[in-house]
Amino acid sequence: MTEDRDCPLKTKRLVVGQITICRGCCCGNVERGLPEVPVEWLKSEWRKRGLLKRVQLTISGCVGPCDVPNVVVITSSSGTEWLGNIVKFDQYRSLVEWAVRCRDAGEMLALPREFQECRISPFRS
Repeated sequence: MTEDRDCPLKTKRLVVGQITICRGCCCGNVERGLPEVPVEWLKSEWRKRGLLKRVQLTISGCVGPCDVPNVVVITSSSGTEWLGNIVKFDQYRSLVEWAVRCRDAGEMLALPREFQECRISPFRS
């Protein structure tokens, strides 16, 4: 990654990270028998808890990999983490609570342990 001094453009909004929720061709497609992604609930919670200016939420089209349901991509200055198989509402609730802690700390904290088994690597090494 490039250092801040190498970037000619600056933003006024200091974000600590971004969470991208896949809602593409497969993720959340209940018609195909896949678990729901609670998009409206997530957007409501993000607004209600005042997260938007520090931990951005993006509801995206397909981010892949399509063989893993309900993918979440977490991006910060320290890198990117990919999660998959986020199939329980409590997992989404835990993501929101974690985002609140990150906002309050002013940095992206380690993910809760419950997401260890959800980590995926979408790229060949």
